[in-house]
Amino acid sequence: MSSEKAEEKIPKTGAEEEQEDGDNAPAPEEECQAEFKPQVDLSQLPEIEVKTMEEDEEVLFKMRAKLFRFDKAANEWKERGTGDVKILKHKDSKKIRVLMRREKTLKICANHFIIPELQLKPNVGSDRSWVWTTPADFADEEAKAETLAIRFGTTENAQKFKEVFEEAQKEAVKSE
Repeated sequence: MSSEKAEEKIPKTGAEEEQEDGDNAPAPEEECQAEFKPQVDLSQLPEIEVKTMEEDEEVLFKMRAKLFRFDKAANEWKERGTGDVKILKHKDSKKIRVLMRREKTLKICANHFIIPELQLKPNVGSDRSWVWTTPADFADEEAKAETLAIRFGTTENAQKFKEVFEEAQKEAVKSE
């Protein structure tokens, strides 16, 4: 059997036939006219109230920032998330906490009370970030000691955070 007979049995595509005819122009692409309709009308569904447990708290500070935690095992900083960091004061108990949620998922990445023992220190090499160690961060739904660092977009925002944080510590001393 020769290779010519094997080639004869292979069917030619439309593009190959057009090339043989001398027409090198590609076939015009057609616009898709498909239309999809939702199977559920969202206006008919009942609205569900979502509770974030922030309803009974007053926002003392809110700013976009990036949070890091120090991983002792790997001896390096790991990014925990970017989003709005809030300092919240409970209306009844007067306790003040730091709460931060990731931007798109809204998953909590920092959640701990501000207590007098916390020491807010400037991060080495940056005037836009602060470092502190908390004995009980509840971001992963269980209390865990964490060393956290937070970085803001500007020095002014970092200073505002420090002022509100330290003021919250003073209020924590008064309420004890």
